[in-house]
Parts: sequence; C-alpha cells; structure tokens
Amino acid sequence: MSIYIGNLSYDVTQDDLTQTFAEYGTVKRVQLPINRETGRMRGFAFVEMDTDAEESAAIEALDGAEWMGRDLKVNKARPREERGSSGGSWGRENSSRRY
Repeated sequence: MSIYIGNLSYDVTQDDLTQTFAEYGTVKRVQLPINRETGRMRGFAFVEMDTDAEESAAIEALDGAEWMGRDLKVNKARPREERGSSGGSWGRENSSRRY
C-alpha cells in the first residue's frame, strides 16, 4: 500500500518528501507525477513506506499539516481505477427515449 499526498507545492522534490517522511520510518519509494504537456509537477505524490505502522504514523502526523506554504492532504492511496471505454453503453440505453 502507499500514501497519497495532495495539495503539494509545485516546487517540492523527491528529496524533500523522502526527508519529511523518513521522520516516521523507512521510505521505500517516492513518486511525483509530472504533467506530460507542461513538464511541471501535478501537485500530488505517492510515498511507500516499509510498514503499515510507519505509514499510519506519517498519515496521522502530516494530514492537515502546513508544509512549504500549503496544508497537506495525506491519506492511504486508493487502488487505481481501470480506465476502460465504458461510456458507450449509456448512449445505447437511452437512445430510444424521447424528451
């Protein structure tokens, strides 16, 4: 499992996140998604820590904390949702309706 960190400053680096989260345990991995078009950070990140207890301690300590001029949103990351082409059936179901 990993931790989601939202409302990040666009100036944050992997080293910044690693140092901050290392106060709560061993940081295994840091991901900073980048906008493909602009090359800028997208304002959120994911951090993986060694144990669930370390992740819980970091979440409890940092959620809502002010860091680099912003109030962080820190919680357990949700599994990524599949992005299929599911929009097509809506039109077929409703195509016979008259308004």
